[in-house]
Amino acid sequence: MKANMGTADKAIRILLAITVGILYYFGVISGTLAIILGVLAIIFIATSFISFCPLYLPFGISTRKKS
Repeated sequence: MKANMGTADKAIRILLAITVGILYYFGVISGTLAIILGVLAIIFIATSFISFCPLYLPFGISTRKKS
C-alpha cells in the first residue's frame, strides 16, 4: 500500500469522524443512521492513520504531495 492521502485529506476525515461521534453522543443521530455513520467514521479514522484510501486506488487519485 502506497500512501495516497495528504494532510488536509486526513484532517477532514478525522474532523468528520469526530463530528459523527459528537452527534451520536448528544442524541442527534440514532438508529440505523447512527450505525452507518459510525462505521463510516471508523473507516475514516483508520484510513487517516494509515494514509491510504482504497477507493482512491482504482481512480488513480492521490491527495499526497509529491516529494
